[in-house]
Amino acid sequence: MNEAENLPYVFKTLPAWIHEVVLVDGNSTDNTVEVARELWPDVKVVKQIGKGKGDALITGFAACTGDIIVMVDADGSADGNEIVSYVSALVSGADFAKGSRFANGGGTDDMTPIRKLGNWALCTVVNRKFGARYTDLCYGYNAFWRHCLDKIDLDCTGFEVETLMNIRVVKAGLKVQEIPSHEYLRIHGASNLRAVRDGLRVLKVILKERSNRRSLRRAHAVALSSTRGEVS
Repeated sequence: MNEAENLPYVFKTLPAWIHEVVLVDGNSTDNTVEVARELWPDVKVVKQIGKGKGDALITGFAACTGDIIVMVDADGSADGNEIVSYVSALVSGADFAKGSRFANGGGTDDMTPIRKLGNWALCTVVNRKFGARYTDLCYGYNAFWRHCLDKIDLDCTGFEVETLMNIRVVKAGLKVQEIPSHEYLRIHGASNLRAVRDGLRVLKVILKERSNRRSLRRAHAVALSSTRGEVS
């Protein structure tokens, strides 16, 4: 919401060949919608009823009609020219193209040392507990085939949604390819991200998903043991 000043920088980097642009507006009080329509006349504007980044993404995903969905923040921190790399990875066989600021060729102008440390720690936990091989966990520049939504079933509303997606694509056995990405400073305005608060929410999601995974394993083991000795 309230990204009118940033949209010119965002839209000018978007490839002209993309099928559609979906803008989720969280009740902006500036002229975000008007600026978007001026810059991209065919933009599809969707009003967000709930609150939070996760809710905004779920709302946007539901409005998308293309086979490939690319997530781009509207604050000017993402370079739309990188979309080509994401789409190329998907066309070449990946299910989920995950942006990484710490893969070779990536970078960030925006993260503080404490945020880098927290991201590394949480990423390490996810890699060990879920068998992932991520170099970056809390980054929102991703692309995926639409069918992936049926397998990850998003159900959270905050900044932790990106972590939830990263965990569930691994749990679903989807093919993930990291894409080196550079994160630039937000051009105008202030982020709603709060390192400690949102870091704790991310950790809570990780623990919940780990607990759910253990429960499924136990249920599977019980089911197997109950069928032993049955004759058909």
